[in-house]
Amino acid sequence: MRLKSEIWVKGYLRARNAENIMAVLSKRGDPDAGAIFILVDFTDGHCHLLGPAPAGLDVVDRERRWCHCISSEAVAVGLAREYLDQQFDMDPDIWVVEVEDSLGRDFLDDAVVRD
Repeated sequence: MRLKSEIWVKGYLRARNAENIMAVLSKRGDPDAGAIFILVDFTDGHCHLLGPAPAGLDVVDRERRWCHCISSEAVAVGLAREYLDQQFDMDPDIWVVEVEDSLGRDFLDDAVVRD
């Protein structure tokens, strides 16, 4: 059974704050099953954007799997925000968590499906 989106997001934010990593919720989605996106801002105008892995990649040994939405390479923050706007237009129930980390760490460990 998968954790509700709201509980997962609260846990992720609490863990980042405990590590003194700036992480904020910029868009609150459906508390039960809203898709969660993580924008990792490098603080230099670039970022990584991660979202739910496509069906089939998320049913492994983890509760949630993630993939890069645009590219595994850093992209302009503006491009990532445009992507998120498009996602919101299709599904207004998404969650968006923003993390500031100059090293570009997503803190999702091995839950990210690498290219």
